[in-house]
Amino acid sequence: MKKSLSQPEMSPFNHPIPATIAAVIRDGNVLLVRRRNPPDANHWGFPGGKIDFGETVESAALRELHEETGVQANVVKTFTAVDVFDHDDAGHIQQHFVLIAVLCQWISGEPVAGDDALDARWFPIESLERQDLALSLDVVEVAKMAAAL
Repeated sequence: MKKSLSQPEMSPFNHPIPATIAAVIRDGNVLLVRRRNPPDANHWGFPGGKIDFGETVESAALRELHEETGVQANVVKTFTAVDVFDHDDAGHIQQHFVLIAVLCQWISGEPVAGDDALDARWFPIESLERQDLALSLDVVEVAKMAAAL
């Protein structure tokens, strides 16, 4: 929920890209994936990705969750959004994603990395800040928000 300091040159093609993230909480743990691709390659974050044309936010969250982890879930509610800015080496914005967070209730499956995830596993929410993990922006805050719901 940070603001960007460097603004891109304006063109009719510069626009935020809507994407979704699935926040799955189970027994005090949150499901995270280590991303294979930019933005945030090699960082731990929620399973998620771009919303396909004609697809609902909730359907996209469940699809991405299953593709990246093999986990099945039900949607509980959409609860927040996070801006993510992908910058080049000079600090200019290359892409702007709006990640729409969807709280999901675990149904079945144990996480196995798939699609564009390098790894997938459960982490105790209470110890996320103390672990030596490269976390994507706002993961701790969104995980705590999801757990409170």
